Amino acid sequence: QVQLVESGGGLVQPGGSLRLSCAASETISSIFPMGWYRQAPGKQRELVATVTTNANTKYADSVKGRFTISRDNTEKTVYLQMNSLKSEDTAVYLCYTKIYAINYWGKGTLVTVSS
Repeated sequence: QVQLVESGGGLVQPGGSLRLSCAASETISSIFPMGWYRQAPGKQRELVATVTTNANTKYADSVKGRFTISRDNTEKTVYLQMNSLKSEDTAVYLCYTKIYAINYWGKGTLVTVSS
C-alpha cells in the first residue's frame, strides 16, 4: 500500500513563500496523478493542484499564478511551491495519488498564513 508523507508546512506572513514536499513510499508511475488538496477549518476539502507528467498540470483558480506543482519520480516526491501567500491559503494541505481508481492520502501538513 502506498504511503504518502508531507512536510514543509508552517507559519508564514502574508506575501511569503513555502515549499511543501510529499514523499511516496514507492515510485508512482507518471500516468497516475499526484497532487495536493487542502482543507480549511469549517470548509470542504478542495483541490489545489495536480500533476501527471510535469507538462500536464491543473490548478485551482484561486492559486493560479502563485503556486507551482512539480514532480520528481526518481525521488518519488511531489512538490508544491507556494508564493504570494494569502490568509485564505491557511489550511491543512494533503498529498494524494490515485492508482487504478484507489485514492491514497497523506496525513497533511498545516500551513498558516498570518501576520
